[in-house]
Amino acid sequence: MKAFLSAATALVAIAAAPASARQLTIDDVTMLSRVAAPAVSKDGRWLVWQQRETDLAANRGRFDLWRLDLTRKGAAPEKLAAEADVNETSPQIVGDAVYFQSDKGGDDAIWAIPLAGGEARRLTGFQGGFGGFKVAPTGDRIAVWADRKPGAPSLAPAMVKKDPNAGSGRTYDQLFVRHWDTWSTGDRSQLFVLPLGADGASGDGVAVVGGLVGDTPSKPFGGGEEIAWSADGRTIYFTLREAGRIEATSTNLDIFAAPADGSAAPVNLTKANAATDTLPAVSPDGKWLAWAAMKRPTYEADRQVLMLRNLATGEVRALTEGWDRSVGSIDWAPDSKRILVTAQDTQENPVWSVDAASGKITRLTQEGNVSALVPTAKGVIYAMNSLVAPDDFYRLEGKRTDRLTSVNAARLKDIDWPGVTRFTFKGANDDTVWGYAVRPAGSTGRVPIAYMVHGGPQGSSNNSWSYRWNPALFAGAGYGLVAVDFHGSTGYGQAFTDSIQNNWGGWPLEDLQKGLAAATAKFDWLDGDNACALGASYGGYMMNWIAGQWPDRFKCLVQHDGVFDARAMAYETEELWFDEWEHGQKAYFEDPAAYERWNPVNHVDKWKTPMLVITGERDFRIPYTQGLASFTALQRRNIPSRLVVFPDENHWVLKAKNSRQWYGEVLGWMDRWTGKAK
Repeated sequence: MKAFLSAATALVAIAAAPASARQLTIDDVTMLSRVAAPAVSKDGRWLVWQQRETDLAANRGRFDLWRLDLTRKGAAPEKLAAEADVNETSPQIVGDAVYFQSDKGGDDAIWAIPLAGGEARRLTGFQGGFGGFKVAPTGDRIAVWADRKPGAPSLAPAMVKKDPNAGSGRTYDQLFVRHWDTWSTGDRSQLFVLPLGADGASGDGVAVVGGLVGDTPSKPFGGGEEIAWSADGRTIYFTLREAGRIEATSTNLDIFAAPADGSAAPVNLTKANAATDTLPAVSPDGKWLAWAAMKRPTYEADRQVLMLRNLATGEVRALTEGWDRSVGSIDWAPDSKRILVTAQDTQENPVWSVDAASGKITRLTQEGNVSALVPTAKGVIYAMNSLVAPDDFYRLEGKRTDRLTSVNAARLKDIDWPGVTRFTFKGANDDTVWGYAVRPAGSTGRVPIAYMVHGGPQGSSNNSWSYRWNPALFAGAGYGLVAVDFHGSTGYGQAFTDSIQNNWGGWPLEDLQKGLAAATAKFDWLDGDNACALGASYGGYMMNWIAGQWPDRFKCLVQHDGVFDARAMAYETEELWFDEWEHGQKAYFEDPAAYERWNPVNHVDKWKTPMLVITGERDFRIPYTQGLASFTALQRRNIPSRLVVFPDENHWVLKAKNSRQWYGEVLGWMDRWTGKAK
C-alpha cells in the first residue's frame, strides 16, 4: 500500500505487490467491511466499534459490534454482539457496560452488554422508533432522539384518527416541504430523556426541547455529535435550528441547554450569533463547553472556529480565531486540558490538538483522512483511510503510531495498488492549486485519462477512501485518474473556499483547464488526447458547463446529479440558503443575471461531446428533472447520450447492487469513447 508524501513526490510502496497481483474492482469494494463508531473503555483496555458487512442478496448492509483488547499484544478482534439477521450499532461505553442500538425482535431498542462479554439485555420498550441515543456519563439517564409531532410530551406515539374518506394529497403552507430525500410529514426529530436503573429504562421518557420547533440533531446528517451531556448528567446540550417560514433560507443552528428532567425551558446559549453553532462537547471535569461556530449567516461552508464557554461564569472565548482552518469534529482529552479536533489541510484530514488554555495548535497525524477518533489518557485512537486503503483503527501514544486492525486484509491481499502522486500548478488568479494523479499498477505506455471533478463545490479531492467515487477503482479499470482542488475547495484557507461565490463557471473552469495541462505535461504516462471528464453534484454541473465552454477537449463526459438550468434549480431545490449564497445571497427573482451568468442551459447550442447522464428519483437537492433536461438537450441535438435513472437512490448511489451498476455504466461509457471497449 502507499501513502501521500510531499508535493510532486511519487508515493512509495510500503508493501511489495503480491505474486498473484490483480487490479481492484467494484466487486471487491462493495464487499469490504466498514468500521465506524469507535468507543474506548475508561481504563483504556477495550476498543469497541460497529462493523458493516454487505448482504448482497438483500442489497443492504448489516451491522455487528466488535471489540479488541488493547492490553494484549497481538490480540485479534472478536465479535461482541453479532446475532444473525440482527443489526447492532452505535456502541457507547459507560462504566462496565456497552450500550447499543439493536433491531432484534423487529423493532429498534437500546440494549446493553457487559464489556467483558456475556448476555445482552434490552433496556427500552417505548414504541414508535427512534433515531439515536446517548447515555449520560453518570449512567443514570439516556437521551433519545426520535421523530415525533412538535410539542410531544414524551416518546409515546400520538394517537391519530384517520378519516377513511380522506384523499392522499399532501398539503403545505410554507417551504421545506421536502429535504434531501424525504417529504415532510410534520414530525420533528426531538430529544427525550429516560431514567436508567437496574431494571433498564422503562417508560416513554420526558421531552426536554420545550416549545422549540425544529430538528435535533439536525437533518439530514446530524447525529450524536450534536448532543452532549453535562458531566453530572443533569443538563443536556443540543443543536437545533428553529423552524418556521425562514427554515429553508437559514443556517442559524444554535446550542441550547436544558435540564435533563424537562423541568424548565431550554436556554439558547448562542442567540447572539445568527450563523451556525454546532458540535457541543463538555469537558470531562464539567467546567467547559466547546463548540464550533461560523460567522456568516446563510453560508454553510464558512470557517468553523473552535469556541469555549466557561460554564460557571458564561465567559466565551474563540480558541482558533487566528487559525485559517475549519474544525470538523471536537473531542475532549480525559484531562480536560486539550481538545482534539479534525480539520482539512492540503488534501489531508488529520487530528490536531488544541490547548484549552492557550489555544496552541499541534498537528498529531500526517497523511490520511481521519474519520473518527477517541481521546485516551495516553493519546488517541482513531479510524483512518486514504486513497489506497479503507478505514482501519490506529493508536497514537507520544510519537509512536500502531495499527490496531486490518479488517479487510484477506479481501485485499492480492490487490496491486495504484501509485498516487501530488502536483501543484499556477491556477486562476495566479494562485497555487493542488492536484493528484493516480497511475494504474503495472501499466506500461500511455493510459487514457479519467478527469474527476469533486462536488460541494466546497469540498476536496483529498487523500481519502470513497465507496461512491473511488479513484483506485478507475485506476484498476486502466485509467489514469487526475483530480485538482479548484478554487472553492476546502483545506487551503477560507479565502480560497470563498472564491467560488458568484464564480461557479469562472475560476474553477480555469483551474481545471490549467490543471489538466499541467498533469499531462508532467506525467508522460497520461494520454492527453484520450480523456473523459466526470463529476457529480457541482462536478455534474461542471460537466454541463464544460459541454458548452470546453466542447472539444474530451472524448466523453459523465454527468451525475448536476445542475443544468440555474433558474429551475433556484426554484426546485430545498436548502435555498445554499443556492442563494452561491449567487450573491439573493434569490433568482432579485438578481437573475447572477444565475444566468454561469447557467449551462444558455450554451446548449455549443454542446457536442457524448454524455452519460445519471440521476436518482429521490434526489431533492438537485432534482432528477435537471438530469432529464440535460438528456433532452443532448437527444434533441443528436449527441450520443445515455440516461440512467435510479428510482430508489437520492443524491448518492448507496445500495450495493446499484453501486455495481453505476460503475458498470460509467466505465462502460468511458471505455466506449476512449477505445478501451472490447
